[in-house]
Amino acid sequence: MAALESLIATLSGLVWGPPMLVLLVGTGLYLTIILKGMQFRALPHALRLIWHKEVGTECDISHFAALMTALAATVGIGNIVGVATAISLGGPGAVFWMWMTGLVGMATKYSEAVLAVKYRERGEHGMRGGPMYYLAHGAELPKLGWIFALFTALATFGIGNMTQANAVATIFKASFHIEPQVTGLVLMVLTGLVILGGIKSIGRFTSFLVPFMIGGYTITALAVLGLNAGKIPGALALIFGHAFSPTAATGGFAGAAVAAAMRFGIARGVFSNESGLGSAPIAAAAARTRDPVKQALVSMTQTFIDTLVVCSMTAMMILTSTSWTQGIAPGQLTSASCGETLGQVGVVFVAIATAFFAYSTLIGWNYYGEKAIEYLLGPRSIKPYRVIFVSVVLVGATMKLELAWNFSDLMNGMMALPNIVGLLLLSPVVKTETERYFRGEKSRADVGQAVPVQSDPN
Repeated sequence: MAALESLIATLSGLVWGPPMLVLLVGTGLYLTIILKGMQFRALPHALRLIWHKEVGTECDISHFAALMTALAATVGIGNIVGVATAISLGGPGAVFWMWMTGLVGMATKYSEAVLAVKYRERGEHGMRGGPMYYLAHGAELPKLGWIFALFTALATFGIGNMTQANAVATIFKASFHIEPQVTGLVLMVLTGLVILGGIKSIGRFTSFLVPFMIGGYTITALAVLGLNAGKIPGALALIFGHAFSPTAATGGFAGAAVAAAMRFGIARGVFSNESGLGSAPIAAAAARTRDPVKQALVSMTQTFIDTLVVCSMTAMMILTSTSWTQGIAPGQLTSASCGETLGQVGVVFVAIATAFFAYSTLIGWNYYGEKAIEYLLGPRSIKPYRVIFVSVVLVGATMKLELAWNFSDLMNGMMALPNIVGLLLLSPVVKTETERYFRGEKSRADVGQAVPVQSDPN
């Protein structure tokens, strides 16, 4: 077992080395340039489209439900533990690089969703799409699509399952003295109750849970920051100052070089918002829409909400406290920081927020895994997959945290590589679709010109 853990850790370090980080950020920057900064100028329009309902379409879920399903998968422990890990290992400057990842990642997420809707098809269990389909049908690289689906199916058990269950079990053990086996069993049952109903059940559930979850977290974080308002300028100075200069050792903080700030800020940012991984477009493909650009604009707001809102709230709570300088483990850092201002109420709040965030991620990533398994093995594989997925929740709750995180990072990186190839090859398609929409042809789509949906080749 020790040899396996060492191998996974080594491979994860290689995959998430500087070349991968440059590739992810570079792809987002390239897409930002060819789309002329679309994520900045179109953000108000994109936020309005979240509430837009299209009639006369036969797809599975609304724009809002597709966004909530994707947010359910991305707003997870990366927003609590991931941010804390970035600051613990990279210093305050890591937050700046998380922000940069989010800003260029909006263009990446937008492009993924354009292609997912354009190349989706109708299957036995509803609409299906994502990188495996646009790699196969758009880029004409079916083998690369198969590879993406394989690593997505495997990644589901890491980022979308074991790490989430492990984080909840760890914090519940520390905060409430609940044994990990008990936490795992409860999560396992609750997960099974929702996912057995398929994407429509998942969409209804996440449409209720996610706004409540994110809203509650943001309000509490704002309350903490309101009480620490005088410390906010200093926290911002730390973020911008140490983005380009090393962070000196202080108290229990060992110090961090600029390279560490970049590495951990970008890696944890990508882990949180998943831009470039190719996961969220799987949910986008199920949306009721006539135009790929409409759902892509809505999908783009996912990265904005995840990284530039929720992650920022966590980072500012940590940096307006003194806990980050005291050598506290990342898994307890956000809790300790919130508790510094709100006392035991803050500790309990972060524990409950972690449970909600992790549970929502379990629900969202299960759907991604279903679509990957369906692509690989056909529709009959979905029900057995659900049983295995639910069972692994208990395994994740009781296993070593380091192994779960390293496995997640490795599988995420292997997902990202084929997806980025597809994005770069099909970037002219994204540009053409975007220009068509913003030239005014969206008005014609609104009155009934549907974007064709490919039939099931099987």
